[in-house]
Amino acid sequence: MTDALYRPNVGIALFNAFGQVLIAKSLADGGPEIVVPGYEWQMPQGGIDEGEEPLTTAWRELREEANVTNAVYLGETQDWFTYDFPPYDGPPHRLARFRGQRQKWFAFRFTGQDSEIDVTLSHDGAPQEFSEWRWADLAEAPLRVAPFKREVYEQVAKAFAPFAVPVLG
Repeated sequence: MTDALYRPNVGIALFNAFGQVLIAKSLADGGPEIVVPGYEWQMPQGGIDEGEEPLTTAWRELREEANVTNAVYLGETQDWFTYDFPPYDGPPHRLARFRGQRQKWFAFRFTGQDSEIDVTLSHDGAPQEFSEWRWADLAEAPLRVAPFKREVYEQVAKAFAPFAVPVLG
């Protein structure tokens, strides 16, 4: 697996008007992204399709994973972050050919109502990924994610700290 490439991917920090970020509870650990009990929460993310621009991917993944269409773009990380998958010896998996993921992160401000958010939907035949969601302080996200993603989440929390503030008038 050491020669495998990193899968191009985006991560999404969706902020509400109180400066909190959306996190969702992952359902399963059926592949190289092993979910450790107690660390099942993450922000939406997804693979970049061939020829797709990262920002386009972020909008698509926001819709697919959270059912969100009411948001405004706030910014993105200058750098791409990588994480390696933990050792995996399970059944064949579509991500097993990759060493890990290489991510560009995007920040959006949610402008809709909480009732719009639904992480339980399945799009284009893909299996449901999450069982529930909630708003959390950005600093909490690295503490809730699988340990192999924690360093990336810490970098994202630092980069997006300016967006983690209330914008209520």
